[in-house]
Formats: sequence, structure tokens, C-alpha cells
Amino acid sequence: MLTGHHNTNYVLRVGLLLALVIGVVPFTRFKYRVPLNTVEVVPRIWPHEADVLEVVCRHLREVPRCLAVLGELGDRSLHRYRRGEALSERNPDGAIDEKLMREFAAFFVRTAQVPVEELPPPPDDWPDDGDSNGFLHWLVDFTEQHVHQPNRDRFGDLFDAVGIPPDAMTMFRQRHDGLTIRPFKLLHTDVHRANVVIRRGRIAVIDWELAIYGDPLHDLATHVVRMGYGKAEQDRMVDLWARAMQEAGCAELAAGLHPDLDTYLAFEYAQSVFPDVMRAALDLPADAEDRHFQAAGHRVRRAMGRARQPLRLVEVPDLEQIVEALRKWHSLSVPTAAS
Repeated sequence: MLTGHHNTNYVLRVGLLLALVIGVVPFTRFKYRVPLNTVEVVPRIWPHEADVLEVVCRHLREVPRCLAVLGELGDRSLHRYRRGEALSERNPDGAIDEKLMREFAAFFVRTAQVPVEELPPPPDDWPDDGDSNGFLHWLVDFTEQHVHQPNRDRFGDLFDAVGIPPDAMTMFRQRHDGLTIRPFKLLHTDVHRANVVIRRGRIAVIDWELAIYGDPLHDLATHVVRMGYGKAEQDRMVDLWARAMQEAGCAELAAGLHPDLDTYLAFEYAQSVFPDVMRAALDLPADAEDRHFQAAGHRVRRAMGRARQPLRLVEVPDLEQIVEALRKWHSLSVPTAAS
């Protein structure tokens, strides 16, 4: 059983009857995905991952295809199991070598080359192709309208206590405009170590549930942040990405690269402060001890530190103040173990 932020994945073997129904070899492994009931923190413009995978797997053959969609809402699914070792197991937080970075650069090129006309249609309010400003502002508005405001009743006092202003994303939107026009492409948006499987030196990027259609620089920004690259690694990854795009005849995707990438990096740090704070609080057990509050406090302080410049936070509370805020939220929001 593998649990992430969005799903629980059960790795099982196909029995004879099921193998016959879904058309695979008996006793091979497959992955059964069950969505978690959790706070909404990221946009999902396509309700069913299977619809995206139907297109992706035609062009990126290493990606495990969806075998069946289950459940009354079509929210559970069976997928082929990709053999190999997750990068998060092989190298959970260490430096990434040049060869692997080149694999990532090649992956982003191949993803950008997936024909957009084959993708499911985006929502009716989606920005026009190339409207990078509209795309960024859609993302900012989603964070404000679907992540921040709906959770203020439950987490508003905690947001305020750790130093997140009520108008944080509104002010961010006003400060960021003038992005370069770039063609929209398919984006994975969640290429991090747990979503990368390595076999024989080659990578397969799994879990396409958060895929969207938009500015490719957003995909690069989420990658370099969520991989945890050091500064030198980040610069090298960006250079390899730009060079790979140019060599593939996609130079227009790197137009305005450095200033616009800085904007998307700022957005990634800004928007992530909300899920990071909420998850740190929600992960506290009912009978939380000091060590739990300290660990949660460090998570929140790290998130606040990364969001400080993008959100222009005047003052970030110290660890002791953050821990106290978490204790207060926990005492008012979480039933005790005895009750």
C-alpha cells in the first residue's frame, strides 16, 4: 500500500477472472487507486485521470496505462504497475546527477509534444492558448477561491497566527503581470521524486491526475521546487530544459524564460503555504505530544520562510510562536484521544 497526498495505491496481483475481464496476463501486478478524502489544494481540470492517460500513453509509452475505471463516480481505477524503483526510495533528498536531469529535460520535451488537439477539452473559463498572464491569474484565483477562502472557517485563525495575511493572494495577483506569450501544452505539474520510477537508467513519470493544459514554465517551476534541488542543481536543470526545448524545435516555449520562471517559482512558494500549513495541522494526532508539535512547527516555518518574499510578509513568527499557534488550533479543532 502506497499513500500520497491525493490517493491510496494498492499494489496487487491480477487473478484469473479479473485478468480475463480487463485483458491482461494473469498474476501480473497492477495498481488500484482510491482517492483520499482530503482538503482540495490543487486544480483538477479533467475529472478522470483515465481520459488523460488514454492520450498520454499513446505518446509516452513508458507511462502505465489505465486498465479500468471503477466506482459509482468513476473515482477509482486500475492501472498497470510500472516495475522499477521510485526515485524517492533510491534518493529521497540527495543531489540529482546530470544523466537523470537530462532524462527529465527529455521528458518535458516529449510531454510538450503531445498533440493538444487530442487532449480532453479544458473548462469553459480556461484562458486562451498563449495567454500566460490569464493562465497564471487563473491559478492564483483558484488558490484564493478554492484553497484559501473555503478553509478560512477551519484554519483562518491559524493562518493569521502564523503570519499569512487575509489578502495574500489578492496582492500577489496584482503584483504579477506582463508574462511572455507562450503556446499552451500538456503539463504534468507534479514531477517529484515519488512520481518518478527508474528502471535500467530510464525514467517513467507516473500519476497524471493533476495534469493540466497551460504554460510549460509552470511545469518546470513545480518540478524544480518539489524535487528539492539546490541552487546549482536548479540552474542546471533550467539550462538543460531550455537547451532540450531548443534542440527539439520548441524554442518558443523558452521565450522570456528567466523572468517568467521567477514569477512561477514565486507562485509555487506562495500557493504551497496554504496546503503546507493545513497538512502540518491535520497530521497532528489526537494525542499529540511536544515532539509532534515541534515537527509540525518546523514544517510550517519552512513553508513560511519560502513564501516570505513572494507574499511580501512583513514578519514571520519564530518557531516557538508557530508551535503555540498549532497547539491552540489543535486544542480547539481536534477531539482528544480520551473523547
